[in-house]
Amino acid sequence: MDAHPDVDLCLVDIRMPPAYSEEGIEAGVRIRRAHPQVAVLLLSQHVVSRYAADLLGGGATRVGYLLKDRVADIEEFLTVMRRVAEGGAAIDPEVVSQLLSRRRDSALERLTPRETEVLGVMAEGLNNAGIAARLTVTDRAVEKHIRSIFTKLDLGQDDHDHRRVQAVLRYLRGAERA
Repeated sequence: MDAHPDVDLCLVDIRMPPAYSEEGIEAGVRIRRAHPQVAVLLLSQHVVSRYAADLLGGGATRVGYLLKDRVADIEEFLTVMRRVAEGGAAIDPEVVSQLLSRRRDSALERLTPRETEVLGVMAEGLNNAGIAARLTVTDRAVEKHIRSIFTKLDLGQDDHDHRRVQAVLRYLRGAERA
């Protein structure tokens, strides 16, 4: 992965092709390691703490991590881009908060009561249709809750891991501690 000598800043979205999972943040981490002179500004819908610490570690300079829904002012965004490209850092306060709270709180505590309920029924072995019937919601609502569960538990798509099983195992381990 050779960087062009004129590249000062890479603007990267966490979710990039081909799988739209976490390719962007993985690319950001690789760029930072291979080309520390290239600034990386990451945009995301949600905090993905599994890789955020890697990206932000090592003296967080020439790096930024912003949540998309908080990037509303174009002038402010351009100012952040310049600051990161010139050697500064820009970390969304929510990213900082979640990274710090990750040490204190279980990821399961970030789930809404409904998401916890969906995960509990999933742990009983029901598929999406079974969960929808049990909770009297639509299949689409169940899919939405499960996507949110995966995001909040930092369970990205991986060819070797089954996110549903991982989520249930986290749920069961959390229930053992309670």
